[in-house]
Amino acid sequence: MTAEKNASIEYQLATKCKKDIETFWQTGEFSFFHGIDGIRVNYAAFLRSQSSQSSQSSQSSQSIVISPGRCEGYLKYKELAFDLSQQGYQVFIIDHRGQGLSERMTINHHKGYVEHFDDYVDDIYHFVSQIVAPQCNNQKPFLLAHSMGGAIAARLIQKYPNCILATVLSSPMIAINSGMLPIWVAKSLIKASCYLNRFFSSTPWYFIGQSNYKISSFAKNNLSHSKHRYQNFIDLYQECPEIQLGGVTCYWLQQAIKVQQDLFTEIGKITSPVFIMQAGDDTIVDNEIQTNFCEHLNLSDPQSCKESKPLNIKGARHELFFEQDKYRIPALTAALNWFKQYH
Repeated sequence: MTAEKNASIEYQLATKCKKDIETFWQTGEFSFFHGIDGIRVNYAAFLRSQSSQSSQSSQSSQSIVISPGRCEGYLKYKELAFDLSQQGYQVFIIDHRGQGLSERMTINHHKGYVEHFDDYVDDIYHFVSQIVAPQCNNQKPFLLAHSMGGAIAARLIQKYPNCILATVLSSPMIAINSGMLPIWVAKSLIKASCYLNRFFSSTPWYFIGQSNYKISSFAKNNLSHSKHRYQNFIDLYQECPEIQLGGVTCYWLQQAIKVQQDLFTEIGKITSPVFIMQAGDDTIVDNEIQTNFCEHLNLSDPQSCKESKPLNIKGARHELFFEQDKYRIPALTAALNWFKQYH
Protein backbone atom coordinates (compact mmCIF):
# COMPACT_ATOMS: atom_id res chain seq x y z
CA MET A 1 0.00 0.00 0.00
CA THR A 2 1.20 3.53 -0.73
CA ALA A 3 -0.01 6.77 0.77
CA GLU A 4 1.22 8.91 -2.14
CA LYS A 5 -1.99 8.93 -4.20
CA ASN A 6 -4.30 9.88 -1.33
CA ALA A 7 -2.02 11.81 1.05
CA SER A 8 -2.32 15.56 1.35
CA ILE A 9 0.52 17.41 -0.36
CA GLU A 10 2.50 20.08 1.45
CA TYR A 11 2.23 22.88 -1.11
CA GLN A 12 -1.56 22.37 -1.35
CA LEU A 13 -2.21 22.66 2.38
CA ALA A 14 -3.26 26.30 2.07
CA THR A 15 -5.53 25.68 -0.93
CA LYS A 16 -7.21 22.48 -2.13
CA CYS A 17 -6.14 20.26 0.78
CA LYS A 18 -7.20 22.82 3.36
CA LYS A 19 -10.75 22.89 1.99
CA ASP A 20 -10.95 19.09 1.77
CA ILE A 21 -9.53 18.63 5.26
CA GLU A 22 -11.86 21.18 6.83
CA THR A 23 -14.87 19.60 5.11
CA PHE A 24 -13.81 16.20 6.46
CA TRP A 25 -13.24 17.64 9.95
CA GLN A 26 -16.83 18.84 10.15
CA THR A 27 -17.96 15.19 10.04
CA GLY A 28 -16.24 14.42 13.34
CA GLU A 29 -17.79 13.66 16.70
CA PHE A 30 -16.16 15.60 19.55
CA SER A 31 -16.78 14.61 23.14
CA PHE A 32 -15.09 13.66 26.43
CA PHE A 33 -15.06 11.16 29.26
CA HIS A 34 -13.78 11.28 32.80
CA GLY A 35 -10.51 9.44 33.32
CA ILE A 36 -8.43 8.62 36.39
CA ASP A 37 -9.32 10.85 39.38
CA GLY A 38 -12.24 12.30 37.43
CA ILE A 39 -10.07 14.33 35.03
CA ARG A 40 -11.93 15.29 31.85
CA VAL A 41 -10.33 13.72 28.77
CA ASN A 42 -11.44 15.01 25.37
CA TYR A 43 -11.42 13.08 22.10
CA ALA A 44 -12.41 13.21 18.43
CA ALA A 45 -13.95 10.39 16.38
CA PHE A 46 -14.40 10.06 12.62
CA LEU A 47 -16.73 7.21 11.76
CA ARG A 48 -17.64 5.78 8.39
CA SER A 49 -21.27 5.25 7.40
CA GLN A 50 -22.53 1.72 6.88
CA SER A 51 -23.07 2.42 3.18
CA SER A 52 -19.50 3.58 2.64
CA GLN A 53 -18.17 0.58 4.54
CA SER A 54 -20.15 -1.90 2.45
CA SER A 55 -19.13 -0.25 -0.81
CA GLN A 56 -15.41 -0.56 -0.10
CA SER A 57 -13.00 -3.25 1.02
CA SER A 58 -13.05 -4.90 4.44
CA GLN A 59 -10.32 -2.45 5.38
CA SER A 60 -13.04 0.18 5.79
CA SER A 61 -14.33 -1.38 9.00
CA GLN A 62 -10.89 -1.13 10.61
CA SER A 63 -10.13 1.69 13.03
CA ILE A 64 -7.00 3.55 14.06
CA VAL A 65 -6.54 5.18 17.46
CA ILE A 66 -4.04 8.06 17.49
CA SER A 67 -2.03 8.73 20.65
CA PRO A 68 -0.46 12.20 20.26
CA GLY A 69 2.81 13.45 21.68
CA ARG A 70 3.42 15.95 24.47
CA CYS A 71 2.01 19.45 23.84
CA GLU A 72 -0.28 18.04 21.15
CA GLY A 73 -4.02 17.62 20.87
CA TYR A 74 -6.44 16.29 18.31
CA LEU A 75 -6.77 19.70 16.64
CA LYS A 76 -3.20 19.34 15.41
CA TYR A 77 -4.00 16.01 13.74
CA LYS A 78 -6.54 17.19 11.15
CA GLU A 79 -4.31 16.39 8.17
CA LEU A 80 -3.26 12.95 9.39
CA ALA A 81 -6.84 12.03 10.35
CA PHE A 82 -7.96 13.08 6.86
CA ASP A 83 -5.24 10.99 5.18
CA LEU A 84 -6.09 7.90 7.23
CA SER A 85 -9.78 8.34 6.47
CA GLN A 86 -8.91 8.54 2.76
CA GLN A 87 -7.37 5.09 3.17
CA GLY A 88 -10.69 3.77 4.49
CA TYR A 89 -10.08 3.82 8.25
CA GLN A 90 -12.23 5.09 11.05
CA VAL A 91 -10.10 7.43 13.16
CA PHE A 92 -10.16 8.14 16.90
CA ILE A 93 -7.85 10.70 18.57
CA ILE A 94 -7.41 11.25 22.29
CA ASP A 95 -6.25 14.45 23.99
CA HIS A 96 -4.11 13.19 26.86
CA ARG A 97 -4.85 14.63 30.28
CA GLY A 98 -3.19 17.98 30.91
CA GLN A 99 -2.96 18.98 27.24
CA GLY A 100 -5.01 19.73 24.15
CA LEU A 101 -8.60 20.42 25.15
CA SER A 102 -8.47 18.01 28.08
CA GLU A 103 -8.55 19.19 31.68
CA ARG A 104 -5.35 20.63 33.14
CA MET A 105 -4.18 19.57 36.59
CA THR A 106 -2.17 22.63 37.62
CA ILE A 107 -3.25 26.19 38.43
CA ASN A 108 -0.89 27.39 35.70
CA HIS A 109 -2.31 25.58 32.66
CA HIS A 110 0.97 25.90 30.78
CA LYS A 111 2.82 23.47 33.02
CA GLY A 112 3.45 19.98 31.67
CA TYR A 113 2.46 17.71 34.55
CA VAL A 114 1.15 14.26 35.33
CA GLU A 115 0.95 12.62 38.75
CA HIS A 116 1.58 9.10 37.47
CA PHE A 117 2.57 8.26 33.90
CA ASP A 118 0.24 5.26 33.96
CA ASP A 119 -2.68 7.66 34.42
CA TYR A 120 -2.22 8.44 30.72
CA VAL A 121 -2.26 4.70 30.07
CA ASP A 122 -5.40 3.97 32.04
CA ASP A 123 -7.14 6.90 30.33
CA ILE A 124 -6.41 5.57 26.86
CA TYR A 125 -7.41 2.04 27.89
CA HIS A 126 -10.80 3.40 28.95
CA PHE A 127 -11.00 5.25 25.63
CA VAL A 128 -10.21 2.12 23.60
CA SER A 129 -12.35 -0.34 25.57
CA GLN A 130 -15.36 1.81 26.43
CA ILE A 131 -15.63 4.27 23.54
CA VAL A 132 -13.73 2.99 20.49
CA ALA A 133 -14.56 -0.73 20.68
CA PRO A 134 -18.37 -0.34 20.93
CA GLN A 135 -18.31 1.80 17.77
CA CYS A 136 -16.21 -0.77 15.89
CA ASN A 137 -18.30 -3.89 16.43
CA ASN A 138 -15.89 -4.67 19.27
CA GLN A 139 -13.07 -5.29 16.78
CA LYS A 140 -9.62 -4.48 18.09
CA PRO A 141 -8.34 -1.19 16.65
CA PHE A 142 -4.88 -0.36 15.38
CA LEU A 143 -2.80 2.11 17.41
CA LEU A 144 -0.69 4.89 15.89
CA ALA A 145 1.36 6.81 18.43
CA HIS A 146 3.90 9.62 18.41
CA SER A 147 6.65 10.58 20.89
CA MET A 148 5.20 10.70 24.45
CA GLY A 149 2.12 9.07 22.95
CA GLY A 150 4.44 6.23 21.88
CA ALA A 151 5.52 5.61 25.46
CA ILE A 152 1.86 5.66 26.49
CA ALA A 153 1.02 3.21 23.70
CA ALA A 154 3.84 0.82 24.64
CA ARG A 155 2.70 0.82 28.26
CA LEU A 156 -0.90 0.28 27.14
CA ILE A 157 -0.06 -2.95 25.33
CA GLN A 158 2.07 -4.04 28.29
CA LYS A 159 -0.65 -3.49 30.86
CA TYR A 160 -3.59 -4.47 28.64
CA PRO A 161 -2.17 -6.85 26.03
CA ASN A 162 -5.46 -7.84 24.38
CA CYS A 163 -6.92 -4.46 23.46
CA ILE A 164 -4.90 -3.54 20.33
CA LEU A 165 -4.49 -5.45 17.06
CA ALA A 166 -1.16 -3.92 15.95
CA THR A 167 0.83 -0.80 16.84
CA VAL A 168 3.03 1.74 15.07
CA LEU A 169 5.26 3.93 17.22
CA SER A 170 6.60 7.09 15.55
CA SER A 171 9.64 8.64 17.26
CA PRO A 172 8.53 7.07 20.55
CA MET A 173 9.70 8.59 23.82
CA ILE A 174 11.33 5.46 25.18
CA ALA A 175 13.76 7.88 26.78
CA ILE A 176 14.09 11.65 26.72
CA ASN A 177 17.19 13.18 25.14
CA SER A 178 19.30 14.74 27.89
CA GLY A 179 21.32 16.74 25.36
CA MET A 180 24.83 17.66 26.43
CA LEU A 181 24.27 16.47 29.99
CA PRO A 182 25.23 12.89 30.85
CA ILE A 183 22.06 11.03 31.74
CA TRP A 184 23.20 10.37 35.32
CA VAL A 185 23.65 14.13 35.85
CA ALA A 186 20.22 14.83 34.38
CA LYS A 187 18.59 12.22 36.62
CA SER A 188 20.33 13.66 39.68
CA LEU A 189 19.13 17.17 38.86
CA ILE A 190 15.57 15.96 38.34
CA LYS A 191 15.60 14.03 41.60
CA ALA A 192 16.99 17.01 43.52
CA SER A 193 14.46 19.41 41.94
CA CYS A 194 11.53 17.16 42.84
CA TYR A 195 12.80 16.82 46.40
CA LEU A 196 13.04 20.61 46.82
CA ASN A 197 9.64 21.07 45.18
CA ARG A 198 7.98 18.67 47.64
CA PHE A 199 9.74 20.29 50.60
CA PHE A 200 8.89 23.91 49.77
CA SER A 201 5.64 23.82 47.81
CA SER A 202 2.51 21.82 47.02
CA THR A 203 2.49 23.36 43.53
CA PRO A 204 4.51 21.61 40.78
CA TRP A 205 7.53 23.63 39.70
CA TYR A 206 8.90 23.97 36.24
CA PHE A 207 12.17 22.13 35.78
CA ILE A 208 15.26 24.32 35.35
CA GLY A 209 15.04 26.35 32.14
CA GLN A 210 11.37 25.51 31.45
CA SER A 211 8.67 28.17 31.14
CA ASN A 212 5.22 29.04 29.81
CA TYR A 213 4.49 28.61 26.11
CA LYS A 214 6.52 30.81 23.77
CA ILE A 215 6.41 30.96 20.01
CA SER A 216 9.53 29.43 18.49
CA SER A 217 10.53 30.57 15.03
CA PHE A 218 10.73 28.05 12.22
CA ALA A 219 14.48 28.70 11.93
CA LYS A 220 15.01 27.61 15.53
CA ASN A 221 12.66 24.64 15.55
CA ASN A 222 13.91 21.04 15.84
CA LEU A 223 10.58 19.34 15.10
CA SER A 224 10.11 19.59 11.33
CA HIS A 225 11.66 20.80 8.05
CA SER A 226 8.20 21.69 6.72
CA LYS A 227 7.50 25.43 6.88
CA HIS A 228 3.84 24.93 5.97
CA ARG A 229 3.10 22.27 8.58
CA TYR A 230 5.13 24.02 11.28
CA GLN A 231 3.36 27.34 10.64
CA ASN A 232 -0.01 25.58 10.77
CA PHE A 233 0.89 24.35 14.26
CA ILE A 234 1.96 27.85 15.37
CA ASP A 235 -1.20 29.41 13.92
CA LEU A 236 -3.34 26.83 15.68
CA TYR A 237 -1.81 27.70 19.05
CA GLN A 238 -2.49 31.40 18.44
CA GLU A 239 -6.08 30.80 17.33
CA CYS A 240 -6.80 28.44 20.27
CA PRO A 241 -4.79 29.69 23.26
CA GLU A 242 -6.60 27.19 25.50
CA ILE A 243 -4.50 24.37 23.96
CA GLN A 244 -1.18 26.08 24.59
CA LEU A 245 1.25 24.13 26.75
CA GLY A 246 4.65 25.22 27.99
CA GLY A 247 7.58 23.33 29.40
CA VAL A 248 7.69 20.38 31.77
CA THR A 249 7.70 20.18 35.54
CA CYS A 250 10.27 18.20 37.47
CA TYR A 251 7.47 15.75 38.38
CA TRP A 252 6.71 15.09 34.70
CA LEU A 253 10.39 14.40 34.06
CA GLN A 254 10.51 12.06 37.05
CA GLN A 255 7.61 10.12 35.57
CA ALA A 256 9.31 10.06 32.13
CA ILE A 257 12.34 8.39 33.72
CA LYS A 258 10.15 5.90 35.53
CA VAL A 259 8.28 4.90 32.37
CA GLN A 260 11.58 4.14 30.64
CA GLN A 261 12.38 1.68 33.42
CA ASP A 262 8.89 0.16 33.26
CA LEU A 263 9.03 -0.26 29.47
CA PHE A 264 12.23 -2.29 29.63
CA THR A 265 11.36 -4.22 32.80
CA GLU A 266 8.02 -5.41 31.41
CA ILE A 267 8.98 -5.72 27.76
CA GLY A 268 8.01 -9.41 27.77
CA LYS A 269 4.37 -8.47 28.37
CA ILE A 270 4.06 -7.05 24.85
CA THR A 271 2.41 -9.72 22.71
CA SER A 272 0.80 -7.77 19.85
CA PRO A 273 2.97 -6.74 16.86
CA VAL A 274 4.83 -3.44 17.09
CA PHE A 275 6.56 -1.42 14.36
CA ILE A 276 8.86 1.45 15.32
CA MET A 277 9.84 4.37 13.09
CA GLN A 278 12.76 6.60 13.98
CA ALA A 279 13.53 10.12 12.79
CA GLY A 280 17.16 10.16 11.70
CA ASP A 281 17.87 13.71 12.95
CA ASP A 282 15.80 13.52 16.13
CA THR A 283 17.03 15.64 19.04
CA ILE A 284 13.92 15.32 21.22
CA VAL A 285 14.09 11.65 22.18
CA ASP A 286 17.05 9.29 22.57
CA ASN A 287 17.41 7.28 19.36
CA GLU A 288 20.06 4.99 20.82
CA ILE A 289 17.81 3.81 23.64
CA GLN A 290 14.93 3.60 21.16
CA THR A 291 17.02 1.21 19.04
CA ASN A 292 18.00 -0.75 22.13
CA PHE A 293 14.32 -1.13 23.03
CA CYS A 294 13.60 -2.41 19.54
CA GLU A 295 16.34 -5.03 19.82
CA HIS A 296 15.04 -6.27 23.17
CA LEU A 297 11.46 -6.29 21.91
CA ASN A 298 12.38 -8.44 18.92
CA LEU A 299 14.15 -10.94 21.18
CA SER A 300 11.03 -11.15 23.34
CA ASP A 301 8.53 -11.13 20.45
CA PRO A 302 9.98 -11.86 16.96
CA GLN A 303 6.86 -10.49 15.22
CA SER A 304 7.82 -7.01 16.46
CA CYS A 305 10.74 -4.92 15.13
CA LYS A 306 11.40 -7.69 12.63
CA GLU A 307 14.92 -6.52 11.73
CA SER A 308 15.73 -5.86 15.40
CA LYS A 309 15.88 -2.14 14.69
CA PRO A 310 13.51 0.73 13.92
CA LEU A 311 12.85 1.96 10.41
CA ASN A 312 15.14 4.99 10.27
CA ILE A 313 13.80 7.88 8.15
CA LYS A 314 17.17 9.45 7.39
CA GLY A 315 17.36 13.22 7.66
CA ALA A 316 13.91 13.60 9.22
CA ARG A 317 13.28 15.56 12.39
CA HIS A 318 11.16 14.39 15.31
CA GLU A 319 7.64 14.89 13.94
CA LEU A 320 7.48 12.41 11.06
CA PHE A 321 3.80 13.04 10.28
CA PHE A 322 4.33 16.82 10.19
CA GLU A 323 7.50 16.72 8.11
CA GLN A 324 8.18 17.59 4.49
CA ASP A 325 6.54 15.19 2.06
CA LYS A 326 9.83 13.47 1.25
CA TYR A 327 9.95 12.24 4.87
CA ARG A 328 6.25 12.14 5.71
CA ILE A 329 4.99 10.04 2.82
CA PRO A 330 7.51 7.19 3.35
CA ALA A 331 6.65 7.19 7.07
CA LEU A 332 2.90 7.14 6.40
CA THR A 333 3.29 4.45 3.75
CA ALA A 334 5.34 2.27 6.11
CA ALA A 335 2.73 2.62 8.85
CA LEU A 336 -0.12 1.72 6.50
CA ASN A 337 1.78 -1.27 5.15
CA TRP A 338 2.31 -2.52 8.72
CA PHE A 339 -1.39 -2.29 9.50
CA LYS A 340 -2.35 -3.92 6.20
CA GLN A 341 -0.64 -7.15 7.30
CA TYR A 342 -3.12 -7.52 10.15
CA HIS A 343 -6.46 -6.87 8.46
